[in-house]
Amino acid sequence: MDVLQEHLIRARASGGVFARSVARPPWGLCLPGTIQLAVHAVVRGQAWLWLDDSQAASKLTPGDVALVRGGPDHCIAHSPNAICMSAAEFRAQHFDDEHASDPEETVFLCGAYRFAGDVGSQLVEALPPVLHLPHTDDDPLHDAIGLLSRELATRAPGQQTVLDRLLDIVLVHAIRASFRQSPQTPRWYQASTDPRLDPALRAIHTDAAHPWTVTELAALSGLSRPAFARAFQQALDQAPIQYLTEWRMTLARDYLRSGDFALAQIAHRTGYSSPYAFAAAFRRHHGEPPGRWRQDHEIG
Repeated sequence: MDVLQEHLIRARASGGVFARSVARPPWGLCLPGTIQLAVHAVVRGQAWLWLDDSQAASKLTPGDVALVRGGPDHCIAHSPNAICMSAAEFRAQHFDDEHASDPEETVFLCGAYRFAGDVGSQLVEALPPVLHLPHTDDDPLHDAIGLLSRELATRAPGQQTVLDRLLDIVLVHAIRASFRQSPQTPRWYQASTDPRLDPALRAIHTDAAHPWTVTELAALSGLSRPAFARAFQQALDQAPIQYLTEWRMTLARDYLRSGDFALAQIAHRTGYSSPYAFAAAFRRHHGEPPGRWRQDHEIG
């Protein structure tokens, strides 16, 4: 299992809302910054997307995809000067535009993703506030967007399963593109493309409970212990065991937050010999015991 796949699985991304809209100008839609990750794609026509400043709007044309990270509200509209309304107002005003056959209408897709826990938050925070991915003919994102649009145009049995899988495809390709071109690319992603470090990273992320040593991790990477430790530190700005501990604590926070596991189970899953050893490590890392942390952060 590769490191990005591990993050996506543990983040448990889900498409909470996804819709295909047809709108005749003038039109404008304002979406709340509480959406953790919004996905927008234009199928026909054009749209403009911006955060606080409409003068800095990005133009989206057919086949383009944009990801918007949670934070400030954002707008998508027929022009940067448009008046933007809430989703409910937008639907009420444009509910029948699809039947108007206006050549200036825009067909676009909007999705909202929700990620679970610290793993998901770290994945989203590694993205820029707005990521615009222009259409290219050989981009598989274009094919996925076309399939999404056709699937959303009609209702059919099993549709939610199809939409969920297509959303996964869009998300993974968009994150890959972002990490290839963004200066905010996480160090773990950059390091995972290094054949000297990828085997060790895979091992840590696949089996955090194993009592890894630097010597074992170096052997997996085919390097001497000093060479591996040096390369790891340079790439990730952390020593291997420090990185392992950080990953274990990230997993522990998500296990605690879910409320599904007892401390003994969490200790076992994160490589500690007993609940007491885990609690001591957690307290050193967070300044409070795991039980108290869980009370403050448990979901629901």
